[in-house]
Amino acid sequence: MSSKELKSITSGRMSSTELKSITSVLRRCAAAAPCNLLVFGITHETLLWNSLNHNGRTVFVDESSYLVSKLEENHPGIEACDVQYTTKVSELYDLMEHYKEQMKNECWPVQNLLSSDCKLAINDLPNHIYDVPWDVILIDGPRGYFPAALGRMAAIFTAGVLARSKRDGAADTHVFMHEIYREVERSCSDEFLCRENLLETKDSLGHFVVGKMEANRFEFCPNSDSSFPESNSSN
Repeated sequence: MSSKELKSITSGRMSSTELKSITSVLRRCAAAAPCNLLVFGITHETLLWNSLNHNGRTVFVDESSYLVSKLEENHPGIEACDVQYTTKVSELYDLMEHYKEQMKNECWPVQNLLSSDCKLAINDLPNHIYDVPWDVILIDGPRGYFPAALGRMAAIFTAGVLARSKRDGAADTHVFMHEIYREVERSCSDEFLCRENLLETKDSLGHFVVGKMEANRFEFCPNSDSSFPESNSSN
């Protein structure tokens, strides 16, 4: 991918502190076993994530089929796929109401996303992606910078389900949320990743550790209230 194309990517660059936080986890993960890394968003840091996880499996998911095709064309070893997001930033509260109405029906925390009718579920990725026990999930897309833009609600919900639906014996999942203090990211992280799972924040990066859950549970965060901490920085 050329420098000109990288400049066209709208997600903000990460700070050195944020990069260090993710890098540390990826290195520990790779040292223990081949690491499975799922990244929502093609950003300025894409090639860095791929290189850090060179012995593991890394998959990038982005709403731009153009960026996906250019990434794979210029870097044949990279695995990427495009997704058709349907959730806009302005629809946050309507989607959260849908979730609350369907939390005992279609929007369960442990489920087969491929057959889900929950409006927050991403179910059009390649089938094999849902079978991978992801060790690390980074949410840095879609861009979500203004009301009409595609929001990250579905990416956050899907990450929460993937982490809780892992097969027996799989380790907890590290989930990183970039720009966590924006409204969509804050609200959905509180609801689907859970404040009790928040290990730390570094600048605008939230680091959650999410464990597996029993299939008969319907609350993502049984021990959490509805508020998100204003700041939990540990720089």
